[in-house]
Amino acid sequence: QVQLVESGGGLVQAGWSLRLSCAASGSIFSIDTMGWYRQAPGKQRELVAISVGDNTNYADSVKGRFTISRDNAKNTVYLQMNSLKPEDTAVYYCRADATVRAGYRYLEVWGQGTLVTVSS
Repeated sequence: QVQLVESGGGLVQAGWSLRLSCAASGSIFSIDTMGWYRQAPGKQRELVAISVGDNTNYADSVKGRFTISRDNAKNTVYLQMNSLKPEDTAVYYCRADATVRAGYRYLEVWGQGTLVTVSS
């Protein structure tokens, strides 16, 4: 099975930075879209940033502060988070569309999440 493992979360003060990593492992043939989502306490899960092809997209709330990047050779996606705000506090989840064989359907895979807590 393909699995995603996030890392890099923690407790930081407002204005600080963190970099999240998400590494895909398993019998991976190809990965297409990779992205980051987050879910704050009592809130719905929301898209933070996504990388597809040569394009990236960000939630309005993180534009100018967060940057998504990929190392395709390592099947890894990163989220550089600068100027963190208390509102960024959430569990951050990695998502990827992956297939294990040529011609197989791409399936979405989710990581277990990593907690980011930003204090005032």
